[in-house]
Amino acid sequence: MRDLSVNFSNYRLTVVEEPEMKQKRDGSGPVIDRNGAPQYVVSLFAKRLPMEGERAPKGEEIRVTLETDPGEGYQEGLRVELIHPRVNAWEIKDDETGRVSSGLAFKALGLKPGVLPRAAAEK
Repeated sequence: MRDLSVNFSNYRLTVVEEPEMKQKRDGSGPVIDRNGAPQYVVSLFAKRLPMEGERAPKGEEIRVTLETDPGEGYQEGLRVELIHPRVNAWEIKDDETGRVSSGLAFKALGLKPGVLPRAAAEK
């Protein structure tokens, strides 16, 4: 299955690295989609909001491919929301060593400024 919807409503997403145009690994230029539109990438720190009486769990940095230009103003530390976030599982086998690497690839239609969680806004 591909492009599984993800619900980040219980997560606080914070910009770690500002959005930039996604570049090919060999440095030969930008990554473009099937329609010729450039792709963007942003690094976010995702941390689940704690339930009442629970300690805040550890967060994790994720890289998200954005299908549209997010525009200006998404500086480090800004809380954001993802527009139509999805996830894909991937797996690559190295034929020389036989080693298998796998992981999750996040992507979203876009990015928008987020709102502070209710508990943080009341302080």
